[in-house]
Amino acid sequence: MLRYSFIRILWLIPIIICVSFIIFALMDLAPGTIVDSMISDQMTQEDVENLKAQYGLDKPMIYRYGTYMWGLLQGDLGKSQVTGLPIWELYISRFPKTLQLALTGLVLGVAIAIPLGIFAAKHAGTIWDNLTTVFSLFGLSMPPFWLGLLLLIWFSYRIKLFPAGYDGTVAGYIMPAITTGLVMAATTTRQTRSAMLEVMRQDYLRTARAKGVPERQVTTRHALGNAWIPIITSIGMTLSRTLAGSAVVEAVYSWPGVGRLTVEAVAQRDAPLATGCVILTSIMYVVMLLIVDILYALVDPRIRAQFSSDTKKRRAAA
Repeated sequence: MLRYSFIRILWLIPIIICVSFIIFALMDLAPGTIVDSMISDQMTQEDVENLKAQYGLDKPMIYRYGTYMWGLLQGDLGKSQVTGLPIWELYISRFPKTLQLALTGLVLGVAIAIPLGIFAAKHAGTIWDNLTTVFSLFGLSMPPFWLGLLLLIWFSYRIKLFPAGYDGTVAGYIMPAITTGLVMAATTTRQTRSAMLEVMRQDYLRTARAKGVPERQVTTRHALGNAWIPIITSIGMTLSRTLAGSAVVEAVYSWPGVGRLTVEAVAQRDAPLATGCVILTSIMYVVMLLIVDILYALVDPRIRAQFSSDTKKRRAAA
């Protein structure tokens, strides 16, 4: 397991190189630069060139990228060209809000998805199963920004029950959490239903019922216990995407998180800040997937036995 984790962490190196180069190149190809908002009518062409040189825009993109990566190798993510603050401090100051929103959405989504998926699997082919499938289809098809806008229109502008954006109160926290949770619930409900349907056809469940095991225990312990692998995969992937790609929800609700910070950096053409946010988010994404793989071994004894046997074979060969 340690060897596998070490290999996965090593894969971060090419991932960081690829994503950082892509975002750096896209920022360079995008129209406008950070100095455009600083240019005034009183400035001469020489002043404009000096301003570009101050931000390194007189150098080729590949040179600026190499300079940034050299600083990254020394543990320096750089500073924001807009605020002048270290990128690491900006990211860390916003990350707790993104994590708070993602975990709340995860709890809400799992609380809805797993019971609903089990219910649909136990009533497969009925109207309740069809309604659950329609709910999942709507959740998978509906973009998060559209769902967020619908909630804003109904609950902020018409009913006026919640504020339109995050204002630091509990009321301003409810709609972003519901939007995130419903998006998570749609994916996990579908996966839970599929996994439970596959498990419930197995012979050992009929044997458990024949032995007099209560139906609730058959469902929660035997069926759900053997269906956790695809469900955990769905939950882990959805949580990773929420942590890495919550920019849409955060932008709709003015949520002060990492996603909104990245959007602001791109809008302001702050290439170091945008690149730093993408690099840190990519690292977080890979770490989340590694945690999901480790959870596999915790819930499935067969995977634990596989890792144990691999370790014993390596020790015997040594």
